[in-house]
Amino acid sequence: MADTGLKIGEVVERTGLSIPTLRHYDTVGLVTPSGRSPGGFRLYSEADVRRILLVRRMKPLGFTLDQMREFLEAADTLQEAGDQQDSARTQEDLGQAEAAITGIQEEARSRYEKLRTQLTYAQEFLDLVDELRS
Repeated sequence: MADTGLKIGEVVERTGLSIPTLRHYDTVGLVTPSGRSPGGFRLYSEADVRRILLVRRMKPLGFTLDQMREFLEAADTLQEAGDQQDSARTQEDLGQAEAAITGIQEEARSRYEKLRTQLTYAQEFLDLVDELRS
């Protein structure tokens, strides 16, 4: 990638994350920019931005960096297998990737339901406080 791609400031605007957060994700190998400018600036592809948005959605659900990394690696495995007719991936690799995705999906669904319950309780509490003031 010569001098194409999005600079870190553009990615910040699109994702709502901070520059230090993006740099941290790069440092820990979670989402590494696809390229660098001749001056050494990080350049992000559209695929990089999609990965960042996946991480952005996982973080508030309480997933760890390791869980995020596992999910992204599994997604990469499935994507690569889908992109290639004669995939070098073994059935075992694909099965492990599917299992990882399913595990994260089930955990996300569980956390979502817990958050929905908490929101319901918060609304009920606010309604009770409103009644006290009436």
